[in-house]
Amino acid sequence: MLSIKEVEENPDPALVSISLPTKDMDHEVVFAALATVCEDNISIMSGPSDLPHGAVAKRLVTCLRQIQEHGRALEPVVGGFTAIFHHYDFDAQTPGNGYRTLIKVLQSCLLHIIHKGRYIASNYNSAFFRAEHNASEMEAYCSALCQLRALLHLAQRLLNDNDYGQLYSLQDGELSRKFVQEYISMHKACFYGRCLGFQFSPTLRPFLQTVVISMVSYGETYGKQQSGLGMAALSLLTSGKYVINPELRGAEFERITQNLDMQFWKSFWNLTESGLITGFNRIASSPVHVNFTLTLPPVTLRLPLASDPSLTATVSPPIAHWGPGPVHMRLISCELREGQDSEELLSFSRTNPPPISVSHLPWVQKQPRSPWLLIHFHGGGFVAQTSKSHENYLRIWSKELNVPVLSVDYSLSPEAPFPRALEECFYAYCWALNNCHLLGSTAERVCLAGDSAGGNLCITVSMKAMSSGIRVPDGIMAAYPATLLTTDASPSRLLTLIDPLLPLGVLAKCLNAYAGADCQTVQPAVGSGGLSSLGRDTAVLLSDLTQGASNWIQSFLDPMRTSGGARPQSSVQRPQSNEPRRTPTHTPAPNCGSDMDYPEGFEPLRSECLAFIRPTSCPIIRNPFVSPLLAPNNLLKGLPPVHIVASALDALLDDSVMFAKKLRDMGQPVSLTVVEDLPHGFLSLSQLAKETEVASAICVEQMRKIFQGENPTPALCKRPKLAETKQSTDPSG
Repeated sequence: MLSIKEVEENPDPALVSISLPTKDMDHEVVFAALATVCEDNISIMSGPSDLPHGAVAKRLVTCLRQIQEHGRALEPVVGGFTAIFHHYDFDAQTPGNGYRTLIKVLQSCLLHIIHKGRYIASNYNSAFFRAEHNASEMEAYCSALCQLRALLHLAQRLLNDNDYGQLYSLQDGELSRKFVQEYISMHKACFYGRCLGFQFSPTLRPFLQTVVISMVSYGETYGKQQSGLGMAALSLLTSGKYVINPELRGAEFERITQNLDMQFWKSFWNLTESGLITGFNRIASSPVHVNFTLTLPPVTLRLPLASDPSLTATVSPPIAHWGPGPVHMRLISCELREGQDSEELLSFSRTNPPPISVSHLPWVQKQPRSPWLLIHFHGGGFVAQTSKSHENYLRIWSKELNVPVLSVDYSLSPEAPFPRALEECFYAYCWALNNCHLLGSTAERVCLAGDSAGGNLCITVSMKAMSSGIRVPDGIMAAYPATLLTTDASPSRLLTLIDPLLPLGVLAKCLNAYAGADCQTVQPAVGSGGLSSLGRDTAVLLSDLTQGASNWIQSFLDPMRTSGGARPQSSVQRPQSNEPRRTPTHTPAPNCGSDMDYPEGFEPLRSECLAFIRPTSCPIIRNPFVSPLLAPNNLLKGLPPVHIVASALDALLDDSVMFAKKLRDMGQPVSLTVVEDLPHGFLSLSQLAKETEVASAICVEQMRKIFQGENPTPALCKRPKLAETKQSTDPSG
């Protein structure tokens, strides 16, 4: 256990938060260290009036006293949570749920404050002390601490109002309504500026900074009558100010995430389809001999019944919304296998000339068909990305497992809402079973794998296979799956108020788009690319530029700095007259329409940039094939073994925990692995950090278990040796 001295003197508290599990950190030690640091700094800066940095000293004293107040109020709250949050875990070997996560995030914030406070106390009288910068850093974390205090109050309400062991307020629409109302008005920009990504692994923070700067720069030029180099040039000109001014960056990102339309999100996240990024991914990832797209014509399929193979079931092509249409897929294989160069398979290719043949690769030795087949459904909130976006880790999977990978490019919302994507994925699954010989597999064992929205589709495709009476896959590997497509409140969903990759406003837009709320469906144009009207050179320059600019300018400004967010109200500066809408304006004014009954004298910071959140009230959202967590037992009974890999810092963590509990309580084989310190979507970041590589390797091992026929059993209920993860498998399998 850490001593107070160790917490105070550790040179990088972020590393402490990674190497030390939250449950092993005595919160009393952390709060004692916080109190000591605050007292030391206040004592130093409350001395003679001729001390240097007089104006900054007053700001810091005010800020530190606010931190002291928050610390005194939070310590008993944290003590209450740590006494009971283990009751909400999947099991004793898998410590992970939204309550634990909130405490972990709070402790990470406190450790950053302690570290910054120790630095200020030691260097305040130095000639090179950057007073303004350090005061802004401390004020940013003070704002973040205030908002985290509000989140813990909301979590207390969930704890008091939910049934024992339940993480969601599925029956309490009023509590979920209050949660959404708080998101609408609470100030969130402080989590997107100086404090950006403080809760995640330090190696990922430069990436998160690049994403945020890219998004706000792209958002400023989005919708203007520019294309190609023109838009790229505008993005270049605007990105610099967001690098230099974290407060401005945070305020603009808050505005974008709350109020820009779905088409902005689709076009921005489809930047991963740009030539530069996909080219880099192909260079950095494993080389493969087979990688091309297929288009399946809409013809009726016949498959043998699982109960009696002498009988067949008819599977119609996708028809929802605009009638029968083709299904697009990508085949990736590290080895050229029998069938993959056949004329029959190449006839489905969308490229001309055909992408692969033995004559093109005379040095490649053709391998026999694999007994395994991996079918993949990509993530992207049902609204963005394709198999190309996820190609980097699919190549790795194909090599590590030595298996052909078929990734389905299902139609995206809002143009193609539910059930179009499910129909296309199910049709592709059925076609693959019938035509596995063309894919280089005998399909003796078939695994479905997907992340986020793709994880949802893995589960619902399996449910549809059971309902149709055809063969179900031999197992499912679902990474951070969305199993409840509502805005119902849960402790981990509270993270959507601070998460730069999955804000509630964005989550709600994606869910409503998939549900078809107020959307007009249109048949997509044939051959339309993921970048739509965005020029390729725009994507190339934008993605390349912001990374270099961000790293260079930030290191120039302050090589010793930590990540941070916006200032509290006491130090907000008014904007220049030509940029009125990007001010991080927020006030601690009471009675901002809140009915959350905060403690007397406390109110979270409020924003003038109010979010517009459409509640997920469409009845389709509660369809069991949309939200499998709500599915009756008879629709889940008979699912194959489900291996879920979730992240402790993901807003959808409670989706995974509750779904795993539901399957376990039914006697279904299920395992849950919770990795630390990574955001939602960590598979797409697998080559950026050691932690993401470890998490991706865990996904591979879970798929290997499926292919090798290892169902969750008591013998597998062991924690892994890797310090970055905590894993368990269900003994009921």
